[in-house]
Amino acid sequence: MSFEITGRIVEIMPVNQVSDKFRKREFVIEKKETGGSAVFIDYIKFQLVQDKCDIINESFLNEEVKISFNLKGNRWERDGRVNYFTNLDAWKIEKASGPVRNEMPDSGQPLEDSPPEIDELSDLPF
Repeated sequence: MSFEITGRIVEIMPVNQVSDKFRKREFVIEKKETGGSAVFIDYIKFQLVQDKCDIINESFLNEEVKISFNLKGNRWERDGRVNYFTNLDAWKIEKASGPVRNEMPDSGQPLEDSPPEIDELSDLPF
Protein backbone atom coordinates (compact mmCIF):
# COMPACT_ATOMS: atom_id res chain seq x y z
CA MET A 1 0.00 0.00 0.00
CA SER A 2 1.37 3.38 -1.00
CA PHE A 3 0.99 6.71 0.84
CA GLU A 4 1.95 10.34 0.21
CA ILE A 5 2.84 13.14 2.60
CA THR A 6 4.26 16.64 2.27
CA GLY A 7 6.63 18.36 4.63
CA ARG A 8 9.95 20.16 4.96
CA ILE A 9 13.15 18.11 5.11
CA VAL A 10 15.01 19.01 8.31
CA GLU A 11 17.70 16.31 8.44
CA ILE A 12 19.41 13.93 6.01
CA MET A 13 21.61 11.21 7.41
CA PRO A 14 24.54 9.67 5.49
CA VAL A 15 24.13 6.36 3.69
CA ASN A 16 24.55 3.45 6.09
CA GLN A 17 26.08 0.31 4.51
CA VAL A 18 24.44 -2.23 6.85
CA SER A 19 25.86 -5.31 5.13
CA ASP A 20 27.42 -6.32 1.80
CA LYS A 21 23.94 -6.60 0.30
CA PHE A 22 21.97 -3.90 2.12
CA ARG A 23 22.27 -0.14 2.55
CA LYS A 24 19.88 2.49 3.80
CA ARG A 25 19.65 6.24 4.27
CA GLU A 26 17.33 7.98 6.70
CA PHE A 27 15.88 11.48 6.60
CA VAL A 28 13.40 13.48 8.66
CA ILE A 29 10.62 15.79 7.60
CA GLU A 30 8.79 18.41 9.64
CA LYS A 31 5.03 18.20 9.14
CA LYS A 32 2.95 21.14 10.36
CA GLU A 33 -0.80 20.92 10.95
CA THR A 34 -3.05 23.67 12.21
CA GLY A 35 -6.07 23.13 14.40
CA GLY A 36 -7.89 26.35 15.15
CA SER A 37 -5.29 28.72 16.57
CA ALA A 38 -2.83 25.93 17.48
CA VAL A 39 0.00 24.60 15.31
CA PHE A 40 1.02 20.98 15.72
CA ILE A 41 4.46 19.89 14.51
CA ASP A 42 5.45 16.28 13.88
CA TYR A 43 8.93 15.06 12.98
CA ILE A 44 8.69 11.94 10.82
CA LYS A 45 11.65 9.72 9.95
CA PHE A 46 11.74 7.88 6.62
CA GLN A 47 14.23 5.48 5.12
CA LEU A 48 15.48 4.89 1.61
CA VAL A 49 16.92 1.46 0.81
CA GLN A 50 19.31 0.06 -1.79
CA ASP A 51 19.46 2.15 -5.00
CA LYS A 52 16.82 4.56 -3.64
CA CYS A 53 19.47 5.96 -1.24
CA ASP A 54 20.71 8.07 -4.16
CA ILE A 55 17.46 9.96 -4.83
CA ILE A 56 18.16 12.46 -2.04
CA ASN A 57 21.14 14.63 -1.20
CA GLU A 58 21.95 17.69 0.90
CA SER A 59 20.37 20.02 -1.68
CA PHE A 60 16.97 18.83 -0.37
CA LEU A 61 17.65 20.19 3.13
CA ASN A 62 15.01 22.75 4.20
CA GLU A 63 13.01 22.11 1.01
CA GLU A 64 9.28 21.46 0.98
CA VAL A 65 8.75 18.01 -0.57
CA LYS A 66 6.11 15.43 -1.40
CA ILE A 67 7.15 11.90 -0.44
CA SER A 68 5.67 8.68 -1.77
CA PHE A 69 6.25 5.81 0.63
CA ASN A 70 5.16 2.37 1.76
CA LEU A 71 4.43 1.35 5.32
CA LYS A 72 6.44 -1.77 6.20
CA GLY A 73 6.25 -3.91 9.32
CA ASN A 74 8.51 -6.79 10.30
CA ARG A 75 8.64 -9.37 13.05
CA TRP A 76 12.09 -10.40 14.23
CA GLU A 77 12.89 -13.11 16.76
CA ARG A 78 16.14 -14.01 18.47
CA ASP A 79 16.83 -16.02 21.63
CA GLY A 80 13.12 -16.31 22.38
CA ARG A 81 12.54 -12.54 22.24
CA VAL A 82 10.21 -11.13 19.64
CA ASN A 83 10.50 -7.57 18.33
CA TYR A 84 8.36 -5.69 15.85
CA PHE A 85 9.65 -2.95 13.58
CA THR A 86 7.77 -0.41 11.49
CA ASN A 87 9.46 1.50 8.68
CA LEU A 88 8.33 4.22 6.34
CA ASP A 89 10.07 3.22 3.09
CA ALA A 90 10.25 6.22 0.78
CA TRP A 91 10.53 5.48 -2.94
CA LYS A 92 9.91 8.88 -4.58
CA ILE A 93 10.72 12.42 -3.44
CA GLU A 94 9.43 15.47 -5.26
CA LYS A 95 10.42 19.03 -4.42
CA ALA A 96 7.37 21.27 -4.15
CA SER A 97 8.82 23.62 -6.76
CA GLY A 98 10.96 21.25 -8.81
CA PRO A 99 11.23 18.03 -10.77
CA VAL A 100 10.51 14.55 -9.45
CA ARG A 101 13.52 12.79 -7.89
CA ASN A 102 12.87 9.14 -8.69
CA GLU A 103 15.96 8.47 -10.73
CA MET A 104 19.58 8.02 -9.83
CA PRO A 105 21.59 11.17 -10.65
CA ASP A 106 24.61 9.46 -12.24
CA SER A 107 22.90 6.89 -14.45
CA GLY A 108 20.16 8.98 -16.01
CA GLN A 109 18.03 5.82 -16.07
CA PRO A 110 14.60 6.20 -14.42
CA LEU A 111 13.79 3.89 -11.56
CA GLU A 112 10.47 2.16 -11.10
CA ASP A 113 7.72 4.15 -9.41
CA SER A 114 7.24 1.42 -6.85
CA PRO A 115 9.90 0.18 -4.47
CA PRO A 116 11.59 -3.16 -4.97
CA GLU A 117 10.46 -6.03 -2.80
CA ILE A 118 13.08 -7.00 -0.25
CA ASP A 119 11.80 -10.35 0.97
CA GLU A 120 15.25 -11.69 1.72
CA LEU A 121 15.83 -8.82 4.17
CA SER A 122 12.62 -9.26 6.16
CA ASP A 123 14.46 -10.91 9.05
CA LEU A 124 16.79 -7.95 9.66
CA PRO A 125 16.24 -6.14 12.98
CA PHE A 126 15.86 -2.65 11.52
